This record gives sequence, structure tokens and C-alpha cells, in this order.
Amino acid sequence: MLTLEEIKKTIAELIENLGEKVLETTAMPSSGSSRRYFRVKTDKRHLIGAYNINIEENDAFFSFSMHFHECGLPVPEILAISSDKYIYVQTDLGDDTLFSHVENCLKNGKFDDETIELYKKSLDKLFDFQTVGHKGLDYSKAFPTPAFDEMSIMEDLNYFKYCFLKEQEEISFNETRLDTDFQRLAKYILEAPSDFFMYRDFQSRNIMIVDNEPYFIDYQGGRKGPLQYDVVSLLYQVKARIPEEIRTQLIEYYKQRISRLPSVARNDIGSLSFRPERSVVEKSSLVESFDKYFPAFVLLRLLQVLGAYGFRGLIQKKLHFMQSIPYAIKELMKVNKKWELPFELPELQSVIKQMNIVLPKYESVEPERLTITVNSFSYKNGGVPYDKSGNGGGYVFDCRALPNPGRYAEFKKSTGEDRDVIEFMDDKPDTHYFLQNVQMLVFQSIDNYLERGFKNLQINFGCTGGQHRSVFFAQTIGRMIHENYPMVNVEINHLAQHISHVYEAK
Repeated sequence: MLTLEEIKKTIAELIENLGEKVLETTAMPSSGSSRRYFRVKTDKRHLIGAYNINIEENDAFFSFSMHFHECGLPVPEILAISSDKYIYVQTDLGDDTLFSHVENCLKNGKFDDETIELYKKSLDKLFDFQTVGHKGLDYSKAFPTPAFDEMSIMEDLNYFKYCFLKEQEEISFNETRLDTDFQRLAKYILEAPSDFFMYRDFQSRNIMIVDNEPYFIDYQGGRKGPLQYDVVSLLYQVKARIPEEIRTQLIEYYKQRISRLPSVARNDIGSLSFRPERSVVEKSSLVESFDKYFPAFVLLRLLQVLGAYGFRGLIQKKLHFMQSIPYAIKELMKVNKKWELPFELPELQSVIKQMNIVLPKYESVEPERLTITVNSFSYKNGGVPYDKSGNGGGYVFDCRALPNPGRYAEFKKSTGEDRDVIEFMDDKPDTHYFLQNVQMLVFQSIDNYLERGFKNLQINFGCTGGQHRSVFFAQTIGRMIHENYPMVNVEINHLAQHISHVYEAK
């Protein structure tokens, strides 16, 4: 494992080899993966630096990205890779995701035409990934497996069984009969044509919006597979809560693309192969095949999602995922009520029927805002602030080892919020080194506190008089927290100055 400074140093070297000068490197909030991302401001643009010790996963991302880029598909471009393949630099697609548009729709109580159009554009591009991107793709680089096979399906189903179902003492089931149902479902799903690229995690958080056009990230888990899985992943993303009529509209839109799929015919083993010509009958048979197996993929994906929420929420105790469980349960109960498979799965259906028993306990998990209090204080007058939240935790950073504007007459009447002091501090290398280390520690705690549902975190900066250095750092970190974690409340108190600022959560 590399230290933060070693990672940043290597990223800077890679970028300098591109002929650009690094001006600022900021750690980005962590996501569900172990990968670490950094936004880098250079003298020409913004770039993304990434660190991941899983070389096989990196190789898949490098190979897929280069192939998709050559195909003209909208993905980030890989610009540089370290010799050990742990670190790489790619183009920056910004922060606007399709899910952020969905969140606005949910807030406004209606899916607007613009967001629906973005979904259609995303489905268009998905189709291109599945067909154009599939041609010539080196699946030997795929990680962890080159194809969507029986093992992949059983892993999803067992994820549900072990990480969600077995955590529910209220639900009774016969494991042997459930495994039999799983095997029957897997065998049926494997009948679907599967000679396409399967993105695997095709959901709105992985779709970036740049100039009103979708771009795509996190496809390194892709493999050869069927059409239905990714369509279901996008349109049945439970937190998106797409209204049924809009979901139906988008499915029909995608099926129109299938009906125009050029040069495809069914081969002897039930998959699809490319050839110069085909008939209208073959077109309709592909749509019929899509419809036939679609309900099975809906069932599979919802079970897999519940397994993921169980692992992240119930086992790892991450509040965000626990709060997502009711949405997945409700979708699964709808599927069970509107059973569309040509056969019964009696034990699985019994399990799903019992989920109304556990639904209330997850609906009662209330979201709580994390409040972060950032204080500047004087060691000479007042000392370290008392933690009113009762947690007794957080950080106290001593700024007295840093350059002191208070020693200069021109700064006597200024504070760390004034432009002259800000410029003085910003001009000192020690300031940036200190700030980077503080940011790393603080952001790590915020990520952890958000996942575990904690309510309070206190961060304190002290200097001799509580006027210059401590105020500068409290104000700077408070702003950085607000910009990177808009979902939290930030209270900034300059205690020696009797001044407070509040950033309300969005």
C-alpha cells in the first residue's frame, strides 16, 4: 500500500510527463469500491488520478477503455499508467451524474422531459456498447470472469441468500428447496442470447452528463453476456423510483433499437452471431426473445441488489444502504404479485411473500443529517473548545508551527477571512502540505461517519490568538467539506472573533 504522498507524487509525475504542471490535487470522496480518486488541477485542465492495487481489475479497465475509445464510445480516456499499474490518469468528466437529475425529479415529484431524454440517450449508448463495443473486445482481460455464466448467476442469488435473507430471523425457508429454485432460474436465464457486451453495473450513478450528453464509467466488471441485464440494472434501479409508465415507455424505446439491430441472426447454440443480412422475422424473434427472458432478469437483479444492500447495510452497518432496502423489497413484492415467468419457483415466492413482515423495520430507519462543527480558537485565550455533542471525538489541529501573519504589522487588524491574510497563507508551501494532510484525515472520517450514521463530528484549529492561521484553516476546510459533501450540515465558528457561518445541507 502506498501512502497518500506517494500516490500524489506518482500522479504528478505521470501528468508532468504529459507536459502539464500540477497546480492542485484534491482527494475525492470515496465510493463503494476500494479505488481512490483524486481531482487534479493542471495549468491546462482538470484530470482524474486513480489508485487501485487490484491490477487485474485495472487491466480490464485499461483494455476496455482503450477499445471503447477507439470505437467512438463516450468513456474517459486513459492518458497515463504507472509502471506498476497501480496508478493511472484519465480525463475528468465532471460531477454531474444522471442520478443527480433523477434526485431533482424525485424532489419535484415528477420526471421531467429532459431527464427522460437523458435516459433515452443512455439506452442508445448502451445499445452501442452491447453491439459495437462488443466487436473485437478482448474478453480475456475481463475481471473477474469473461462471461455471464451459471457461476455468475449463482453468485448473485447466493449474495441475496447469505447477505440478506439469512439476516432476517422473521422469514422462514427451506434452504434445499430454495437452492433448487435458484438452479431452475439460472438454467432458464442461461437460455437467453448472450453474444453481447454486458456492462454489469449500468446504473444512473455511473452515467456522467457532459454538455447534456451521457458518458460512462465503472465498466471494468463488464463481460460477455445478454442484453436484458443492463437494461434492468438501469430501469429497475430501486433508488431512482422510475414511475411504471415511464419505465414501460423506456423499455419500448430500447426494443425499437433491438428491432433495427443490423446483421444479427440466431446460431445453433442459441446465442447471436453477426452476418450481412437477415429478415424481418429474425428481427421480431430477437424482440420476442428479449421479452421472454426479461422478467427473469428483473427478478435476478432485484435479488442481487438486496444482497448488496444486505452486505453493505446489515453486515457493514452502512446507513445509506440500509435505508435503500425498503425500495428493493417493494419492487420485489410487485414482481411476485405480477409473476410473469412460465414456471413457479415455490420456495423463492414464499420467501418474497414473507418480506412484508420485515419491511416495517427498514422503513423506520430514519435518515439523519451529519453535522460537522469546525472551530477556530485561541490557545492563549480559551483553549480547546468543549464538544457540546457529547461525542468527545473529532480533531484538534495545532496551527502554531505554520507561518504567522500576526508577526507583521500590516496584518494586525486582519483575520484569516481577509484577502491579504488568505494570500499570505496561500503563498506558503507549508500551508498546502498541512492542508492536504488535514483534508485526508477529515474526509476519511466523514466518509466513515456517513456510512455508519453518526450525527456529529467536531474539527478544531488553534493558533496563538485565534485570529489568523486558525481562522484561515477553519474557513478553508469548512468550505471544502461543503463542496465535497453537500449532504451534510457545516457550522463554522471563529470563537475568538465571535463570528459564525453555516452551510446548510442540500
